[in-house]
Amino acid sequence: MSGTAEPQPVGRHSLGPHVVGQRIVVRHRLVDGSATDVLGVCTAWGQGVLTVDRDGHGPVTIPLADVITGKPVPPRASVRARVEAQEVEERTGALWSSIATEALGGWLLRASPPHGGRLRRRGNSALAMREPGIGWVDAAFGVRRYYDALDQTPVVQVERGSSVEARLAPLGFAPVALPDGDGTGADGDAHAQLASVARALRSARAAAPTVDAALDETPYDATVSVAGGVASGRGVLTGDWLLLESLAVDEDHRRRGLATAVLAELLDWGASLGATTAMLHVETVNTGAIALYERHGFVTHHTNRYLVAR
Repeated sequence: MSGTAEPQPVGRHSLGPHVVGQRIVVRHRLVDGSATDVLGVCTAWGQGVLTVDRDGHGPVTIPLADVITGKPVPPRASVRARVEAQEVEERTGALWSSIATEALGGWLLRASPPHGGRLRRRGNSALAMREPGIGWVDAAFGVRRYYDALDQTPVVQVERGSSVEARLAPLGFAPVALPDGDGTGADGDAHAQLASVARALRSARAAAPTVDAALDETPYDATVSVAGGVASGRGVLTGDWLLLESLAVDEDHRRRGLATAVLAELLDWGASLGATTAMLHVETVNTGAIALYERHGFVTHHTNRYLVAR
């Protein structure tokens, strides 16, 4: 096509400084009057320009006067989103320094000591997110026998709404309220969420306030506290996965960005040791925490449900 490209109108967009740290798409005018699109994470906004870190292609700086349209877009999911739910959950065994496991067909029986003053369901339940391969009745009996021998309630961790949950219902397993001890998650269901460590770190860094932080670490485990200990969290490295847990902020200090500050510190620690995928559990009733994690690129991979033998 010959001739000069027709100039494109500018200024119709919903962008602003609030999109720093978010994934956006921007259409902007080029010097010849034509237009092109840029997709990536906004890393800076100010002095008449915005900067976008393009996926795998480095940063580009765009004059605000040349922006035609733009909007935030959903975060790009981690490549690990395609991993089977059972494989994702098998990694959570790294959260405990001591955990006993025993195969039950295609399932995994787990027992671990109290953590944080109580037995954790993830460490004291049968992980059952695929068919057992030994017969459903035999599998249900094996779960009961294992936990009865430990004098514990038989619990099975399944994917909510799965065929495994449906097959266990007539065998005497049902979801019940299991208080977590912190007043959340009373229905027992919890999302497993994944994020790219690099992208979540960029987002959390951009949004976190400047606060004092303390890091207590081993080669595979770190606890972070910020603002004199009013907010804290824990990270555990397993391979190139960073497991996050126990993010908490004292009630009188919430809504100040301190949870984001903790998240940023833990992601930074994991990234420095080669972590590429972050994973956490968040109770389905904890809408505030879900919103926080989703703002920084976490997406739900699957939803866990715990079934207890009646």
